[in-house]
Amino acid sequence: MSAGPAPRRIHPAWIVAGVTFLTLLAAQGFRSTIGVFVVPLQEEFGWGRDEISVAIAVNLVCYGLMAPFAAALVERLGPRRVMVVALAAVGAGSALTVGMTSLWQLDLIWGPVIGMATGAISIPLSAIVATRWFVARRGLVTGILTGAFATGNLVFLPLLAWVTDTRGWQWAAGLVAVFAGLAVPFVALFMRDHPADAGVLPYGATEAPEPLAPPPGNPFTAPLRVLRDAARVRDFWLLAGTFFICGWTTNGAVQSHFMPAAHDHAIPEVTAAGILALIGVFDVIGATGSGWLTDRVDPRRLLFAYYTLRGVSLAMLLPLFAGPGWTLVAFAIVYGLDWVATVPPTVVLTAAVFGRDRAGMVFGWIFCSHMLGGAAAAWLAGAAREALGDYVLAFTAAGVLGVAAGVASLFIARTGRAGNPVPAVR
Repeated sequence: MSAGPAPRRIHPAWIVAGVTFLTLLAAQGFRSTIGVFVVPLQEEFGWGRDEISVAIAVNLVCYGLMAPFAAALVERLGPRRVMVVALAAVGAGSALTVGMTSLWQLDLIWGPVIGMATGAISIPLSAIVATRWFVARRGLVTGILTGAFATGNLVFLPLLAWVTDTRGWQWAAGLVAVFAGLAVPFVALFMRDHPADAGVLPYGATEAPEPLAPPPGNPFTAPLRVLRDAARVRDFWLLAGTFFICGWTTNGAVQSHFMPAAHDHAIPEVTAAGILALIGVFDVIGATGSGWLTDRVDPRRLLFAYYTLRGVSLAMLLPLFAGPGWTLVAFAIVYGLDWVATVPPTVVLTAAVFGRDRAGMVFGWIFCSHMLGGAAAAWLAGAAREALGDYVLAFTAAGVLGVAAGVASLFIARTGRAGNPVPAVR
């Protein structure tokens, strides 16, 4: 009797993509945890929201500054080693948080330690993994890995909010430490740096790719040289400026202060975390749809629509806190669809202006400006709440800036459709 065909083995590329997805998901969830701790830390230690917001701002700055150098770090050390060390640092930092008693300890742990650790395993890691391991389905894998940033909120925030509400913030910080610690051996066991390490070709490849030549010079100074050249181009400042506002209106205003603002309106922490999780769900849908639209519509017009819609929705947010519950759900759907929808058109415009060979590093700096905008908004929103007693100024200003970013997007170099970009700027 015939034994029949041998069962098809899962290609190792999909295992590596799955490990990377879980790592990116965990990193984003861990990094955003501090938003759950704002009110509990205020109540336990008497720290002002402006003081706690400094730690959030430092976290975002360190996270953003790592972006241009993360690719060089991964290329030099390999994805597996970087992922293991970064997760171990997150676990150690979260464990140390449990015993902290001073504000400077919060600034140090959630700023440089966790901010830089999670920044090392951010967007550049997903691009490197997708490029190394996939020839077919590369775009799909890139989109899935990008969606991990939104899904991190979906998975972790409601759970951590519930633990904080029922057990205390120390238990939530300890839970993050345990999750990060468990992820370390998982990544070490299943992650591989190159397809050759698993004895296979990249998924969809018919022949082994030519080995890449090592970058000339010190790879850690290359991002600085790229920044020097990009800073001479007007469109860099338009792209970086609009993405600065993107970070201001997402990570800074909403991710950091939505839950404290909900607390001011007597909305339970778990309910507020659920709203943020819903934003995460629709964020994945919006990012995927935006990628599809970017191939068909002038990306400048898409950015105008995205930023303007976001600005209007933020300007309307505070009255919704006092309205029926379904209005916040509606906000979460609209705002979620828009959360990272700005990424695909911004990447396409960056490649159109600077050329594909330099687009990665240039976008790293543009992404850095995104996190700097988030840091500025996180600190200023906390300071405004402490000084004025509410978030009216913070969210209204974010709304105005969103509309301004939409208008500014129209002045980025004309590219027509994404398939017909302007010649690269040299």
